[in-house]
Amino acid sequence: MHLFQNKKKWNSIKMFLYVLPFIVLVLIFSYYPLYGWVYAFFDYKPPKPFSIHDFVGLKWFKSLVENPIKINQLLQVLKNTFAMSGITLATSWLPMIFAVFMNELRCVPFRKFVQTVTTLPNFISWVLVYSVAYSLFNSTGMANTLLQNLGITTEPILFLQSSEHVWLTMWLWLTWKNLGWSAIMYIAAISGIDDEMYQAAKVDGASRMQMIWYITIPSLLPTYFVLLMLNIANFLSNGMEQYYVFQNAFNKETIQVLDLYVYNTAMGSGSYSVSVAISMLKSVVSLILLFFANTMSKLIRGESFL
Repeated sequence: MHLFQNKKKWNSIKMFLYVLPFIVLVLIFSYYPLYGWVYAFFDYKPPKPFSIHDFVGLKWFKSLVENPIKINQLLQVLKNTFAMSGITLATSWLPMIFAVFMNELRCVPFRKFVQTVTTLPNFISWVLVYSVAYSLFNSTGMANTLLQNLGITTEPILFLQSSEHVWLTMWLWLTWKNLGWSAIMYIAAISGIDDEMYQAAKVDGASRMQMIWYITIPSLLPTYFVLLMLNIANFLSNGMEQYYVFQNAFNKETIQVLDLYVYNTAMGSGSYSVSVAISMLKSVVSLILLFFANTMSKLIRGESFL
């Protein structure tokens, strides 16, 4: 008995040592940077040493709403953030449907080809994505050249410079890049569905569409709801890279999301303390959304994901 307890204790220590490097990485890259929040309470001006700057308390938080111009600018940024996150959230079911129909492809080589082609864009950086977009849609790009040669237009259409339909085009680029990768989790979930359920449905005379509707999709819904709740928690986090490479003087007002606004505030105007204050508020709101999503998960699914 004593030997069994020692062995069990040693196995627990081994398991902990396996995950220890990942815990250290999380502490270094996720928790240690939170020390930087202290900049929001000081009048920091680089490159002077931090120790010589004055403590200003909540001055930078108050400055965000001290005049109508800043309020309107922040409201526009929040409008862009909510719009783009809302579109992404409203179409979060697309990877699930894509995975379902991928599973229905009976030609295995073709299915692998489609999965590979749709997954590869996830590994392309946004800089390269913009290079492709620029080659296709700039004023002398392939799209404008084709339209002019066909006589459809006489002047080039400024696809990338236009501020119209920016939310939609950003969503289309994001979907093209992430759809195949996001479907992988659902494909794995489909492979875990008990095959006897499909065999029983066949015996009962169910069609392929009926099996999808009554077996496949209900089996994927728990995975979908967990991912949906996590997306709600990250509602204010659109990322910055995509919008940074696509922004220009013509579409900046409609493309600037909260993460990009924080970057532009710090690097563009040098207001590091203000950008940290905005980032802090975003983190607090995201944390509130996380607990809200977890509460909703308990109410709807009967279990939390935390």
